Amino acid sequence: MKKLYRSTNDSQLSGVLGGLSETYNIDVSILRIIVVVSGFFTGGLTWLIYIIAAMVMPTDRQLRK
Repeated sequence: MKKLYRSTNDSQLSGVLGGLSETYNIDVSILRIIVVVSGFFTGGLTWLIYIIAAMVMPTDRQLRK
């Protein structure tokens, strides 16, 4: 099973989307565009989920220990 983590290599804000892109082999630029656009259509719910994920998800360095 794949572990979901925040990336320390490919991060702009907290690395959540970088970790998602590394885990599922999706281009991180596409994920960033999807999150920004969907944030407007969901009234900011997507951004709230992003913030919660940034607080809860471990970084890739924490998983290596």
